[in-house]
Amino acid sequence: MATIIDGVKVAAEVRGRAAEEVRELAAHGVTPCLAVVLVGDDPASASYVRMKERDCAEVGIESRDHRLSATTSQQELDDLIDALNADPAVHGILVQMPLPEHLDPESVIERIDPAKDVDGFHPESLGHLVRGLPGFRACTPAGVMEMLRAYDIDPSGMRAVVIGRSTIVGKPMALLLLEANATVTVCHSRTKDLEAVCREADLVVAAIGRPKMVDASYIKPGAVVIDVGINRTDEGMVGDVDFAAVEPIASAITPVPGGVGPMTRAMLMANTVAAARSAAPREQG
Repeated sequence: MATIIDGVKVAAEVRGRAAEEVRELAAHGVTPCLAVVLVGDDPASASYVRMKERDCAEVGIESRDHRLSATTSQQELDDLIDALNADPAVHGILVQMPLPEHLDPESVIERIDPAKDVDGFHPESLGHLVRGLPGFRACTPAGVMEMLRAYDIDPSGMRAVVIGRSTIVGKPMALLLLEANATVTVCHSRTKDLEAVCREADLVVAAIGRPKMVDASYIKPGAVVIDVGINRTDEGMVGDVDFAAVEPIASAITPVPGGVGPMTRAMLMANTVAAARSAAPREQG
């Protein structure tokens, strides 16, 4: 039977380390602050924002909540981001996606000061990742790497397959695994014979948004399986991996819920604290 990688436990450890850093910063008069911008009333987004605010309270991060109408104009949103960029008390800016259709998410992401890009989505952050330079890493892939470390799973030398090529998960996930010396294949909707490609992998990361698509036929015995999917179905929340079918043959696997999801929020806390730590010398100066 596979080892179940407990994201709730690892996320609590990450938040605990972040809370310790918050206490150290407080001794120097710095309180990390995350500004959260929610446009519209999408229920899933609102629920996610509430969870992030609870995480902030647990860690000791100040959370500033900006809830805007679904009819907010691009100019109004741009003006708010400019104001948050200019506010030295704000260390991290998170604009919850998706935005209403009339707003341009790419221009919003690019408008955020890279020093406050705690989501790790800004082109500068992604560029730093590509070049192997320090910087903010997208929270979900960073959370996956943290889980692997916590369970002593070293990707070095592994053949890794990432299913999905989004700029939020797939591409940065592949780059982080490459940085950890894995041999990485990125698969997507045009990949031929996807099952056969995945069966060659020692590590499979599924991030495609299709409920239970990855079944036992995709996984070779003993592989590590990381399920990034969060799909709301009639039977409840399920991942991209058919857990019941895959768990008996994998060596380690993440559940849904309770796997990668909590790690995404925990890494947001870690990034916000890191942003405050970077800004602290400027503030004290």
